[in-house]
Amino acid sequence: MAHCQIMHREWCEPPIRNRTMVEIKQARAADRAGWEALWRENIANFGAPDMGDDVINTLWQRIVDPNHPMQAWLAVENGADGVMDDSQTEGYGEGSKESSRIVGLAHIILHPHTFSVRNVAYLEDFWVSDDQRGKGIGRKMIAALVDAAKQQDWGRLYWLTANDNVAAQRLYDRLADRVDAVLYRIDTA
Repeated sequence: MAHCQIMHREWCEPPIRNRTMVEIKQARAADRAGWEALWRENIANFGAPDMGDDVINTLWQRIVDPNHPMQAWLAVENGADGVMDDSQTEGYGEGSKESSRIVGLAHIILHPHTFSVRNVAYLEDFWVSDDQRGKGIGRKMIAALVDAAKQQDWGRLYWLTANDNVAAQRLYDRLADRVDAVLYRIDTA
């Protein structure tokens, strides 16, 4: 089995199960349709299916603005079965006619840290399409973010998850250190 290193933890690839190639990349303007289809799947799952187009458009503009601290990273599945027809391309990003589709997304926000001169990255949203779970895509996305953190000298990558999100926690516990903290918030709008 192949071994990979994420931070200080070793992990192994799951057994190959009819896999296609998945590329992790930073979002570009041409990825809008595929990103939006997956984002709408995510917000429906988390109870915000009526998010307005103005919010979604603003989020996308932030993502593609190189001067904004928000970034989107995408998992793009590149199929091995040749070219798709028009009926199969909904929700696909750039190169859809070459059998690719966006199957995962990660939104991060880079920000300063008071204990360091290095920026840190908060992983605000992390989603893999339901039909793609269990294929190692989430693990591969986190690994790509860790690589970006090292290349761009971020001091840390961190995120929160709900207490009842047990499936995600199984993955996260293999890849990162769990922090004992309590989150407080005050909604102002």
